[in-house]
Amino acid sequence: MFAGWEAIKKDRRVAWAAYILLAVLLAAAPFLIGGSLGRGWVRILDFTLLYIMLALGLNIVVGYAGLLDLGYIAFYAVGAYLYALLASPHFGLHLPFWALLPLGALVAGMFGVLLGAPTLRLRGDYLAIVTLGFGEIIRIFLNNLNAPVNITNGPQGVNLIDPIQLGGFSFGQTHSLFGLSFPSVYTYYYLFLLLTLVIVFVSLRLQDSRIGRAWVAIREDEVAAEATGINTRNVKLLAFAMGASFGGISGGLFAGFQGFISPESFNIFESVIVLCMVVLGGMGNIAGVILGAVLLTTFPEALRYLGDLQKFLFNEVLVDPADLRMLVFGLALVLIMIFRPAGLLPSERRRREFGSDNPVLSQEQSSLYDSQR
Repeated sequence: MFAGWEAIKKDRRVAWAAYILLAVLLAAAPFLIGGSLGRGWVRILDFTLLYIMLALGLNIVVGYAGLLDLGYIAFYAVGAYLYALLASPHFGLHLPFWALLPLGALVAGMFGVLLGAPTLRLRGDYLAIVTLGFGEIIRIFLNNLNAPVNITNGPQGVNLIDPIQLGGFSFGQTHSLFGLSFPSVYTYYYLFLLLTLVIVFVSLRLQDSRIGRAWVAIREDEVAAEATGINTRNVKLLAFAMGASFGGISGGLFAGFQGFISPESFNIFESVIVLCMVVLGGMGNIAGVILGAVLLTTFPEALRYLGDLQKFLFNEVLVDPADLRMLVFGLALVLIMIFRPAGLLPSERRRREFGSDNPVLSQEQSSLYDSQR
């Protein structure tokens, strides 16, 4: 599979043909999916793009810099609440989308620096515990900042959030063009797709930049990276800030798209799911992260049809579909991690690390086998 992909990338004509085909499929996706599966699946497609943005942001922190972050969903919440509070009747403010989106990225990036600054010397499990606590602190604050001054409206959340508008164009309304009808879920899809492509482009540029190589050096050996002259403190803070800013952008889009948010939308389960997207797809590989986000967003929704499948096979529902879908979903994750520990589309480095031809890994496995004899 990898050899075939490398051959496609080397042949420019085949690569351009693949890119054009992909562009056509992405442009027609809402109509193809909406016509065959209904608009509900187009809405799922919109959420898939939001999760791709989140996963790409977390990939900077975890995949590039090797900093295990279990509280990443907090930056998603910061961006969402900033948009909701400044574009809703809650404070009587209705700031434009073009101002709120970069503001959300900036504020989320500042929160990323606030998280990164006290955790610079932490690694592994200790860093994971601290970031997990940070994510829960943000959620608890959002849940309780409704007295004595009502800032977040507490557990009730914020509703009547303004839909996203650019100029006089509202993405929350149905539009027509060339005889085609574009419902709101379709117009949101194209907006999210555009911003996702921008984030993919930024991620690619970062990956091949001096900063990206510095992140990888810190991930592999922080002491050696510092000995070569890399300012590990600033580089790690930049990783937290960049990853958080992507989360802030996703959060603002989520608030405008959903029209309602509450603290329960940003629990620890969401952080774990986004981390699973990065690990499952392949840490450090943009294509793998995108694949992981697509699979972990659409697969659980597809499993909702297990009840209909049971009726077709057994003429009755034997197991509650809600319980069965989570069982199948969890089992699939376990099997993938056993048989593809580097992810579905790992980076070249991780593929070498987990490959059977890795002499270091083979020596470690042989030593472990000899010690158990």
